[in-house]
Amino acid sequence: MIIVTTEEIPGKTIKKTLGLVRGNTIRARHVGHDISAALKSLVGGEIRDYTKMMAESREQALDRMVEEAESLGANAIVSVKFTTSMIMQSASEILAYGTAVIVE
Repeated sequence: MIIVTTEEIPGKTIKKTLGLVRGNTIRARHVGHDISAALKSLVGGEIRDYTKMMAESREQALDRMVEEAESLGANAIVSVKFTTSMIMQSASEILAYGTAVIVE
């Protein structure tokens, strides 16, 4: 599966557009991690637990988007974007979306 953020794929021709595909995940923060994050914010620096959680969330959202594209028969996804939103005070959604296409 080819996944790009551009509208076209260099060297490929889009033969058919199959439509919007998306994948999302909603993750809640762990109270224990919130405490360590609060302490870390006093001294500064990266909050590794949150960095890891966000990276895993992006990958899961991408995987779900790819599954949807494959179920449509796509071999590529163009114009891929990510968005995030707060669902509640301690939970966020990550959404990956793009256009499923068949390329040659």
